Amino acid sequence: MAGLDKTKPTSSSFFNRSLTIHGHRTTDSTPKSSHNLNPSLNRTTSITKFYNPVEETSLKGKVKNLCRLFEVSKSSSSVKPTDPPQKQQKSSGKSVLSESRLSPFLSLNNSVIRLPGTEDRIVVYFTSLRGIRRTYEDCYSVRMIFRGFRVWIDERDVSMDSAYRKELQITMGEKKSVSLPQVFIMGKHVGGADVVKSLFEIGELAKILKLFPVREPGFVCRCCGDARFIPCSNCSGSKKLYDEDEDRHKRCPECNENGLIRCPDCSS
Repeated sequence: MAGLDKTKPTSSSFFNRSLTIHGHRTTDSTPKSSHNLNPSLNRTTSITKFYNPVEETSLKGKVKNLCRLFEVSKSSSSVKPTDPPQKQQKSSGKSVLSESRLSPFLSLNNSVIRLPGTEDRIVVYFTSLRGIRRTYEDCYSVRMIFRGFRVWIDERDVSMDSAYRKELQITMGEKKSVSLPQVFIMGKHVGGADVVKSLFEIGELAKILKLFPVREPGFVCRCCGDARFIPCSNCSGSKKLYDEDEDRHKRCPECNENGLIRCPDCSS
């Protein structure tokens, strides 16, 4: 029994061996290894530099140092670059577009493009064809905006008369096709659908249209039904006339390529 007791390890010797193992580990780990590591891989240096050795002894000091660590990271991430001058102008009050371009009378006075002979009216160049859906919707929305104010509009459908298309190209100074619709107020070019919608949304269009007389509600032209065109009374819309002297058909000089003439009551 005495021999067996000698070979049986006691609890004190077991704990002593664990202490010796930990002791060897602590003695073997020299501070040289931490210095030899790459600074980017040495994670201990990035955390220990925020600790104060005086406050490490207490738990409150460790908590304070951890809070400082997160406060520094938040402050560094919350720094934003200064806004450029254009964004600062847009954020302050009205936008640049609403102050310069969309002011009611400034945009009209600064317009370079003029349509002579229309200083007393509103002219809208549009198309009634639905070949291009976006163009047709823009033309329709602009016409409905003006009709909502019940003002008289000189609507010029370029798809019904090619003379309107040529007139618009000459006025705009472009040989190619011009985007539709195009609006002229008091003989001065305003713009397309985007500009008219913007003027309407901010309330500036109503100020401009106060200068024009208001029609009766539900008013419709009795001659053309607001179509702005009627069939030619000379050729009945056939675009041809019989010449008895020459015994052949000739082109009617009064109607357009569609056999239509402009309404004498509501069209220019």
